Amino acid sequence: MTTPSFLDQSLFAELVEKAAANPRGRQHHNFHQMEEPCHRMAVGLQPSTYIPPHRHLGDDKAETLLVLKGRLGLLVLRVLQAGGDCLGVDLPSGVFHGLVVLEADSLMFECKAGPYRPVGEGEHAHWAPREGEPGVAEYQAWMRSQFD
Repeated sequence: MTTPSFLDQSLFAELVEKAAANPRGRQHHNFHQMEEPCHRMAVGLQPSTYIPPHRHLGDDKAETLLVLKGRLGLLVLRVLQAGGDCLGVDLPSGVFHGLVVLEADSLMFECKAGPYRPVGEGEHAHWAPREGEPGVAEYQAWMRSQFD
């Protein structure tokens, strides 16, 4: 048996600090073991991170996102904001989605079925560049402009 893990201000501060230092602009903290069927994580996010539109095609790959701090734009054109009108989303399998960080030091909780599987063939949005490809900065700016 393991000990409880807490989503507290100490963890949040550590995650946003590590996200700021990470070249990808985000940092995960897993509450699960990789072999567990339910993956649960807290994620620190900075505005520089790029989470391109994608979908998960597996029947068991729905995911739930809850904003714990800050503000994120979900590209099904909805603002998710801690303490706001809408603080999360439950995404069914097969729905394209992408996120843009609208406030520095944002945090979210994510839950989805394991095991981890990288986004595969047919799951990337053909209209958006993948992470590290040319055009990311321009596409990310467009993503952010959808929430101005």
